[in-house]
Amino acid sequence: MSAPAPQGHPQRWLILGVICLAQLTVLLDNTVLNVAIPSLTRELGAATSDIQWMINAYSLVQSGLLLTAGSAADRYGRKKLLIAGLALFGIGSLVAGLADSTGQLIAARAGMGVGGALLLTTTLAVVMQIFAPEEHAKAIGIWAAVNALGFAIGPLIGGFMLNHFWWGAIFLINLPVAALGLVAVVALVPESKNPRGDRPDLLGALLSTIGMATLVFAIISGPAHGWTSARVLASAAVAVVVLALFAYWESRIPYPMLDLHFFRDRRFTGAVAGAVLITFGMGGALFLLTQHLQFVLGYGPLEAGLRTAPLALSVVVLNFSGLSAKWTAKLGTPVSIALGMVLMSGGLVSIATLAEHGYGGTLLGLLLIGAGCAVANPAMAHAIMSAIPPDKAGVGAGINGTLAEFGNGLGVAVLGAVLNARFAALIPVAASSLPAALASADGERERGRITDAFSSGLETSQLVGAVAVLLGGFLAAALLRRAERADSQVVAA
Repeated sequence: MSAPAPQGHPQRWLILGVICLAQLTVLLDNTVLNVAIPSLTRELGAATSDIQWMINAYSLVQSGLLLTAGSAADRYGRKKLLIAGLALFGIGSLVAGLADSTGQLIAARAGMGVGGALLLTTTLAVVMQIFAPEEHAKAIGIWAAVNALGFAIGPLIGGFMLNHFWWGAIFLINLPVAALGLVAVVALVPESKNPRGDRPDLLGALLSTIGMATLVFAIISGPAHGWTSARVLASAAVAVVVLALFAYWESRIPYPMLDLHFFRDRRFTGAVAGAVLITFGMGGALFLLTQHLQFVLGYGPLEAGLRTAPLALSVVVLNFSGLSAKWTAKLGTPVSIALGMVLMSGGLVSIATLAEHGYGGTLLGLLLIGAGCAVANPAMAHAIMSAIPPDKAGVGAGINGTLAEFGNGLGVAVLGAVLNARFAALIPVAASSLPAALASADGERERGRITDAFSSGLETSQLVGAVAVLLGGFLAAALLRRAERADSQVVAA
């Protein structure tokens, strides 16, 4: 194993660029498929259930494997797993781009999810290895900015590709990036792994994969099938039982994949709480906002994507310029997280109360959310990774990725449920879906009443998200502040 020098790897910034490029490709595929749904329906004859599995196969496999992938990277070598992730992602993209049936595309997307899980965990783990501790905040800020960029520009790139090529091009575009990434990783990235080489926790890996995949499946099934449906309740019950067994097993063995003692660290628990709620608010808010832009304001998918881009651009500017890292260093992690969450909460309130008056209020809200995300996200990722021993960096990255997936899915589910409940209360239950209600509207007056009901539901759901983010910020800040005080008392003693 080649350990990083105290001052960091001499080519660390070039390596960061390489792994961020690889990660960007993975993140794009979380959202790029959404704009291709009409083409897939037309050219592959995909049914609604097929479309759902095309989208969900990727996120289910990826979210289920994040902890296992991080643990494997720590044990077997982060460079090896990064190479494996790029190779699997490239092969899956090739199969997806050339698929001529829905079954082939679903299988390819699942394979891409395996590669994506390996990439998302190893990229952050490698960042922690090649940079000196004093540079971690800035490096993680850039890594987090790439996350936001990938989330936002997926629909834009998908829309552009579909305007010029056939639907398979949205997958084949990954191939040159994966090939470039493979060459660069082999040439530049140093190998690193846990020097103790703990025994593989195979049962823990199996339980965590089944538990997380089933939990995410329950969350994404809720809006379509109903939260009290047998499908959702059964999968949620399985998830709870399996994750409880996972926690019991991890607490009993001497070589756990996830050391539950991490949760005794207030710094870790504070960052975990904040990470879930920040993705809860942002993921749910953007999911609802894109519907508002398209269904209420009448924008097409590409224009709607462009109008949400200021959020990602503000994150990129603040993190790539180093401003957010400077603020965090000056204010400290607890205050930075609280400030970031307050800004995000204010952005959600702006969208909730001003969106119906035009794009100006939405733009203000997006910029506030972006600024808050730029400050709070890297600070929380840094807090999580700092609370975990360096030889467990892969597990730390897996935890961070799992929290992001869970928070985002929960935000879409809960805020979507709030919107739907409000919407259904204001219009006939038989037309509780906005597109169906608009299609059956009798005249402009009826159409206006329907869009007003949807806007009311949007406002309520965004305000719920704002409260959740604000409370999460104060909770995370308080726990982190207590952890800092406890650490200073230990040092003083």
